[in-house]
Amino acid sequence: MKTRFLSLDIFRGITLAMMILVNTSGNGEFTYAPLKHASWHGFTPTDLVFPSFLFMVGVAMRFAFKSFQFQLTLALRNKILKRTILLFLINYLIFYFPFLDFSFENMRFLNVLPRIALSYCAISFIVLLVKEKWLTAVNVAILLLYWILMLVFGDHGAAFDLGTNAVRKLDLFLFGPSHLYHGDGIAFDPEGLLSTLPAFSTCLFGYQVSLFLEKRRLDGKEVTFPLVIAGAGLIVLALIWDLAFPINKKLWSSSFVLLCAGIDFLLIALIYWWIEIKERKFANTFFLVFGTNSILAYGISELLAIQLNKWQIAEGDGTTSASNWMYWHIFEPVLGKYNGSLAYAISFVLLCWIICYVFYRKKWFLKV
Repeated sequence: MKTRFLSLDIFRGITLAMMILVNTSGNGEFTYAPLKHASWHGFTPTDLVFPSFLFMVGVAMRFAFKSFQFQLTLALRNKILKRTILLFLINYLIFYFPFLDFSFENMRFLNVLPRIALSYCAISFIVLLVKEKWLTAVNVAILLLYWILMLVFGDHGAAFDLGTNAVRKLDLFLFGPSHLYHGDGIAFDPEGLLSTLPAFSTCLFGYQVSLFLEKRRLDGKEVTFPLVIAGAGLIVLALIWDLAFPINKKLWSSSFVLLCAGIDFLLIALIYWWIEIKERKFANTFFLVFGTNSILAYGISELLAIQLNKWQIAEGDGTTSASNWMYWHIFEPVLGKYNGSLAYAISFVLLCWIICYVFYRKKWFLKV
């Protein structure tokens, strides 16, 4: 921990806990609004969770590449490519295990882990091949390029609408509708290939923050105030850009990237001040259990949630999923619809934490 920032591992743990919480509500119909994604344009606290996780992937790169002196050696190149492939494979294992009803014709190619894999791969090569002084220019170029592509290839006057945006058009052309997400009523993937481009920027922001913190600590300079100023500036820019390119998590719009990065800057400044400067230890271990084993925590949460939805329990003349049965028969009767849904999600977080805590105590950490 002496070569790392404890606050960053805790921030990753907070992000993982929130990710599990918002992904596993007892009943989506009876979930409190802040724990839902914005339906299209707009922003909720839940929309911050995935970008924050991807942001922390960028942060972790700085530590991962240190042993290679930040040089793109053959060994490091192979490690980057191997990790990228493994993240794809882990994603498919999680979502299609035990492969009894697997159908390639309906297989969804892109998802959360594939987006992380592609972002990790792209930004790894960028930060290792591009000089540090040019990283901000690269970040700006990514966000502007995405905006231009959306305007040029989306329908005129409806470039940012659900059915006529360039993200959907590219995915339909490359993969076809059967390989896309259908949760919004039509074939549209919120982790689409084109919208992964601005996700690179989210990851790069994380790397730049890690670089900033590292240099500031070595020089003994103030950390929190510059992060607060930078974060506030990014939020202001996001709100201005929102007028032309709406804040939209499902499109991962450039304004959305700036907004999330700005909020993450503020959160890191706060957590850094609390943990590193004030040396507070409240709930540190709880979040470190998730933060130091993030891939394991995410994998366990998704695997358990999917299997609970697949496991059918007899009820009346038919069957219902195990997760639905527990909500209606355990949580809802005692706490009501909305509080029961929240309690289910909190219980699920705690279950995942207990499993991960066993690994934490034994010092078993999943690395890919």
